[in-house]
Amino acid sequence: MNIPNNEEIRDNLMLEFSKTVGNFGLSPVEARLFAYLYLSEEPLTLDDMSEALGKSKTSMSTSIRSLSDLNLVTRVWKKGVRKDLYQANNQLFKTFMNSYINKWLDTTKHQKDALEDNKHLINEKKKKESSEELTTLDKRTHDILQFHILVENLFRKMKETGIEED
Repeated sequence: MNIPNNEEIRDNLMLEFSKTVGNFGLSPVEARLFAYLYLSEEPLTLDDMSEALGKSKTSMSTSIRSLSDLNLVTRVWKKGVRKDLYQANNQLFKTFMNSYINKWLDTTKHQKDALEDNKHLINEKKKKESSEELTTLDKRTHDILQFHILVENLFRKMKETGIEED
């Protein structure tokens, strides 16, 4: 059996882990970057990340900003280093779940608002005309709104209960 070297093992871990975190809505570059930072022992500069992942510094900057907005990476200070350094947040489960829950809550709120607007339009139109199609659309809109309410309630309950790591 041929045992891979440390770099091959690290690359495989990065690949597999980036697939997992990609399921949380990160772009492929963001997922790879987060996995790389998580596996790194030291905070890294944008230049370090760009070189390691073979992407432009601009791409790394954009991805770091997205990861930072999700509280998945932190900018750190190191004496004698003039460039910004970044490291991954090590509380994986809590960080990802909080980010995911907040994203779902935000999405359901926006969708519910849009659906309520559509329901209002349907009701206004029903005042002027009656049709089977409008009745069906009204019922379906109600069902879709109920779905969003259930999803929102589930994620609110998860948020209120708190996310704990072992």
